Amino acid sequence: MCAQNIHAARHRLLADVVHDQRFFHVYGINLRAGQQFFAVLYNVGEIFIACVFRQAYRFDDAFALRFATGNEILVVEGIHALNPELTAQIPQNQIFRVYASALTTILLDNHNYIPTTDNRLLRRIIRDHKYRGVSAQETIRRWPSVRAGENRWIFPYQENADCMFNTAMLFELAVIKSQAEPLLEQVPECCEEFAEAYRLRKFLAYIRPIPETQIPPTSLLREFLGGSSFEY
Repeated sequence: MCAQNIHAARHRLLADVVHDQRFFHVYGINLRAGQQFFAVLYNVGEIFIACVFRQAYRFDDAFALRFATGNEILVVEGIHALNPELTAQIPQNQIFRVYASALTTILLDNHNYIPTTDNRLLRRIIRDHKYRGVSAQETIRRWPSVRAGENRWIFPYQENADCMFNTAMLFELAVIKSQAEPLLEQVPECCEEFAEAYRLRKFLAYIRPIPETQIPPTSLLREFLGGSSFEY
């Protein structure tokens, strides 16, 4: 399940937190309800929860979550999954935490490395445009707020993970270039975000593209490029 299913109603999100930071804020989810949810599921084995509508953060559907034998594993995905407050009611020896992050390991040359944040921003630009109808300009504008939110509410808890894996791929930038460049070119020259868009375009110019047709539908990159075997 996704931790977003216990997200607080939009009007209850903290008013003093700017833009995307409120969705990274641990109290952007209904923390109390989340703690009760895991406690009931762990002790009783069944609970009825509501699904959150993707774009409006309101209840759209509901389903029952049930452990039939007591040996099942519940996989919880979400930016606050590593925060110990969310699972405070569960014995820690019953939890295995996994941290996934894109850590770029390639260099342009011996003196210029490729920042991990650039890789992640390009992923976000493509995903936001494809699935959320958000322009590259708006994604770039929100990026400092996103970074501030994750620096406060995500990265401090990464050391709580029992294991970590790197989702970045050596060929990734060559594949996403074909989708990222046209979106970056749409950023108007008259706006503040143009400088960042131009910098990313200049950086991508050093990379020779790889056709995305060579990427299998089971690849993690398909989450951003589209054409995945999985439903999101």
